[in-house]
Amino acid sequence: MLSCRTPKPYQVVLKSILWLIGLTSCFVKPSVVIADNQKPMESPDFVSDIQPIFQQHCYSCHGSESQESGYRLDVREIALRGGDSGETSIIAASSTSSKLIHFVRAVDDSTAMPPKDSGIDRLSPEQIETIAAWIDAGAIWPNEATAALPDPLDWWSLKPLEQPPIPIKSTSNNSIHAVSSNPIDAFIDAKLQQLGLAMAPEADSRTLCRRLYFDLVGLPPAPETVDTFEVDARNDPIAAYARLVDALLDSPHYGERWARHWLDVVHYGDTHGYDKDQPRTNAWPYRDYVVRALNEDKPYGQFIQEQIAGDVLFPETRDGIEALGFLAAGPWDFIGHAEVSESKIDGKIARHMDRDDVLGNAIGTLCSATIQCAQCHNHKFDPFSQEDYYSLQAVFSALDRADKSYDIDPEIARQRETYESEKRELQDQLHAFSIEIARLVGPELEVLEKEIRVAEASQKVERPPQYGWHSELAIAQETLKWVQVDLGAIQSIEKIVLHPTWDDFNSIGAGFGFPVRYRIEISSDESFSKDNFAVVSREETDTLNPGVSTQTFSNLGKTGRYVRITATKLAPRANDYMFALAELEVFDASGKNLALSRSVQSIDSIEAPVRWTRTNLTDGVTPTMILKKDLEDLLAKRHALIESRVEESIRLSQAETTKLMDDVIDRISKLPSPSIVYAGTVHHGSGNFVGTGSQGGKARPISVLARGQVTKPIREVGPGALAVINSLEGRFDVSIDSLEGARREALANWITDKKNPLTWRSIVNRVWQYHFGRGIVSTSNDFGRMGDLPTHPELLDYLAADFRDNGGSLKALHRLIVTSNAYRQSSDKKDPKAVQLDPMNTMLWRQNRRKLDAESIRDSVLSVGGTLDLTTGGPGWQDFVVTNPAHSPHYEYQLSDPNDTKTWRRSIYRFIVRSQTQPFMTALNCADPSMRIERRNESESPQQALALLNNGFILTQSKHFANRVERDVGGDVALQVDRAYRLTTGNRPTEVQKQKITEFVDEYGLVNLCRVLLNINEFVFVD
Repeated sequence: MLSCRTPKPYQVVLKSILWLIGLTSCFVKPSVVIADNQKPMESPDFVSDIQPIFQQHCYSCHGSESQESGYRLDVREIALRGGDSGETSIIAASSTSSKLIHFVRAVDDSTAMPPKDSGIDRLSPEQIETIAAWIDAGAIWPNEATAALPDPLDWWSLKPLEQPPIPIKSTSNNSIHAVSSNPIDAFIDAKLQQLGLAMAPEADSRTLCRRLYFDLVGLPPAPETVDTFEVDARNDPIAAYARLVDALLDSPHYGERWARHWLDVVHYGDTHGYDKDQPRTNAWPYRDYVVRALNEDKPYGQFIQEQIAGDVLFPETRDGIEALGFLAAGPWDFIGHAEVSESKIDGKIARHMDRDDVLGNAIGTLCSATIQCAQCHNHKFDPFSQEDYYSLQAVFSALDRADKSYDIDPEIARQRETYESEKRELQDQLHAFSIEIARLVGPELEVLEKEIRVAEASQKVERPPQYGWHSELAIAQETLKWVQVDLGAIQSIEKIVLHPTWDDFNSIGAGFGFPVRYRIEISSDESFSKDNFAVVSREETDTLNPGVSTQTFSNLGKTGRYVRITATKLAPRANDYMFALAELEVFDASGKNLALSRSVQSIDSIEAPVRWTRTNLTDGVTPTMILKKDLEDLLAKRHALIESRVEESIRLSQAETTKLMDDVIDRISKLPSPSIVYAGTVHHGSGNFVGTGSQGGKARPISVLARGQVTKPIREVGPGALAVINSLEGRFDVSIDSLEGARREALANWITDKKNPLTWRSIVNRVWQYHFGRGIVSTSNDFGRMGDLPTHPELLDYLAADFRDNGGSLKALHRLIVTSNAYRQSSDKKDPKAVQLDPMNTMLWRQNRRKLDAESIRDSVLSVGGTLDLTTGGPGWQDFVVTNPAHSPHYEYQLSDPNDTKTWRRSIYRFIVRSQTQPFMTALNCADPSMRIERRNESESPQQALALLNNGFILTQSKHFANRVERDVGGDVALQVDRAYRLTTGNRPTEVQKQKITEFVDEYGLVNLCRVLLNINEFVFVD
């Protein structure tokens, strides 16, 4: 007799006896074997036997109200599939393999279900065996017994974008505004009518002028501008207003103002962040690109495409490269990338989190979707799966953040690519020659080469060592180091020769410290801030250690007084990096060494005479002068061996190819030095920060990770996006082995597709937010179920469709918004009914009163004081002093001089530090560059009052403000009071104000009046 467990009251009979009559019987649905004395029964029924158990013991944590670990037992699909762990929970016909049975049977309190502290009774053994029997019988779950899930795609932001009709304005509307042809007003009026409300009166012309200036260019209007606009508005208000709007949109300061908003959202910074927070000296070209693109009114679709895949879609263009700074805008873990190998778990985590930031920036900024919530499990609230998330990781899996060289001039870019192509072909030929020569010469050459290397590394000198100049050590290989020689006067320079070092200390050998990448520049200016040009550039690819072979650069034909060698990628040592040269020679056409015994300057130096010191760089002593005879003999022997074994035709061909290589290198060196931007790029690195350049930019394999753990890959995925737009493919037709650019191109096209409703709704909502202080959707980074619903959904769709279908002009969108009656309303709260019905002004029955952001306050202080430097672009100005720069820089703002005129430029050009934010700007609610900021806080605090009253910047600028007032109107106190007040507020003081201010000036002076005026509400609020 066969027997096993016999659950009651349900059994299925399996019996195979009756041997004597030779008859075998079986039953159709066996799941367990029972004893002879038990009655055969059907397998458990889900509705009557299983579902009651789930309801009693499981639904409180895994039902419609709560879904711990993303698991539900009231929905068949989720119950069978499993939760966030990615492991199947119920495997039909195999209870022993089903995780559900594993958990309910567990005796360990840490894994047993229901949990011990849940207050819910554990399942009885009979109940557990009933569930197991049901699973073994096939886990049959009728359709009518599963809870119905709402359609995850039935959500406003995911629905197709169609332009709704403009509401017909009711004749009963009691708005005091003239009938508007602006569609915005029709939608706003329609909502207000439902509440029995109307728009507030239009603000006065002076208020509107100030509001437009701050909204569109971020600067206060001059009093004369306000006066002129007020007069024009009396004569023809519509035309005057339109002219002012157009003038501000055409201003170069428009791009500076709106670039700041964009840089907030993409969390741009000029340092890496994290522990060491090293500076990014080449991040600023991306910032300048954003300013330029906005001023040019670049179509928004192209603006997106350039930032995602500009190098692919717009090759050989400046914007196509600089825009890629978007992919590298956020924080970057220097330690995790540069000091930890990618093969280690910590290195994998660092790169995983780096891709997480890049894709979150792209989808969060451009689509207002919270895809990062799907990193460890399917999104709890929105229809984004883990596969969506990791498919986006696959898009960026070949990229790293690094400096990327490019040419601004397209013609120079084409020339450089032509020369580099020739160079690659010649390198291949030389490599082929070396292989052929090695084949002909055989093992003897290999032995000689080894002996030569040993000899070079073990040289002993007969005289006191004078090895050359040696920089201080650096932790980061990309740390810039430079050394330069002063020729004493402007000279004609024909040839420059670099002599690599050689040292016998600790067998460090020949070529010690020779830079991996470098450039040589000539200038008549000691600081190289002007009149300088690069004559040699070895910055695009790594150079091999030259040993003691001199590096000669001839036929320069340049003039200058100073010659500088800048290492842009340092030579590796043991656990750090450095730069060293034995000798620098500079020759004129006659062959005279102009650098001999000349003074040497450098960014730093270890200065350890007599071995290492700046003076050694021009003392005329080189390693080749002190090589021992045995090395010279070995070199001669190698030459003779090759001549004896290798055919002359091969030697001549190799020599000719070498000459051609020298020629193409010379041509490359004479091209203008390439520009550099910190961007998302295929990195050709070394050390631990290798990148994918060595594999030709082939993407790293990406897998869905169980609970987001890099040690638990489940299955590999290809590139894709969000599979939630019915009209768009969520996975890209790009092979896993394709080059990474094709992946980014596919994503750029997916985001900018006209059928993608998220993109167009997102940007329109952001622009609206900055004009009204609140978006139509207040959660501008989250259009999902955890975000707010739109207050005016039809208006949002109308604007988004219009924007999408008419060229994506941001300036046209601005113009439409600011010319509406809704925008031009007064911000006064004079309607008690409206205050009661809509206290938060979500229906826009008035304009919102807004405080100036930190940058606008600071720039306004400079503007009214007459000290604002309007120089555009370039590296960011720094209002700090850096201490401990080599390892972990400290950015000391208190050491900065507020009288330093270099810091009086617009705030958009400020060098932004992540780890130590600027105290004055932070007090005024400046954005934290380590986070993507959808909307800044507007707060009023004692810290702000103290900063605006006592900060060194304010004290300094108050004096300049007073000086300006005196220059403008002289010493008459009445005129000074009027001028100072008008400069800060745009209005004239009332008689009462004038009297009080005059009394204040008489007692405390003009400087203190200017200081007070920089603190009043009329100055720090838009209106």
